[in-house]
Amino acid sequence: MFELNSKMNDERIEDLGENHVATSAENPVRPDAFDISNEEKIAKIEESVKDILYTLGMDLTDDSMQGTPKRVAKAFVNEMFMGLDPKNKPKASTFDNNYNYGEMLVEKNIVVYSTCEHHLLPIIGRAHVAYISDGKVIGLSKMNRIVEYFAKRPQVQERLTMQIVQAMQEALGTDDVACVIDAKHLCVNSRGIKDIESSTVTAEFGGKFNEKETKREFLDYLKMDTKF
Repeated sequence: MFELNSKMNDERIEDLGENHVATSAENPVRPDAFDISNEEKIAKIEESVKDILYTLGMDLTDDSMQGTPKRVAKAFVNEMFMGLDPKNKPKASTFDNNYNYGEMLVEKNIVVYSTCEHHLLPIIGRAHVAYISDGKVIGLSKMNRIVEYFAKRPQVQERLTMQIVQAMQEALGTDDVACVIDAKHLCVNSRGIKDIESSTVTAEFGGKFNEKETKREFLDYLKMDTKF
């Protein structure tokens, strides 16, 4: 019975990963995740990467490979997954809407570099974020930084889309925020089905963006071809 239950659990876990299913709207981070320093994390990950490469049969004494474990460890902690650390959350400074701009503001084509939490392969795409001011406005670059912060962690695209909207709503003090992400998942493009053409589109609409006309206006803005 134990073997049967274990096999069923393994199959369930595999299905979750293959179907890119998230189990929570929050990233599954342990409470003790930041009890050790980044330097300690890098050292531990370096040793783990050495074990992986050695197990794969790589010669770690080769000049090309000697620095790879540390390079990977530093990239994981300082770049690819820096968004896991709350200390890196950008300060979303807002300002009074003194010029009384009352239409929606749309920031298009924000580059998304993230990592699929099921296979640790890249997610690459574009985010389009919009809001309607309720008395506050936010710096344009802050919108990019919010996207980057939540993207730089093991992620699921649906969760990422929701987190961006929630962070913008919190910063602006309004529900009137929307986000659409169109991205390619290399876990689909380079393995498994190996479909290099498909992309995944997710959307989260808050407040007025749930109204048909407002939603349509936002989506129409995304169709505009911006060239300089």
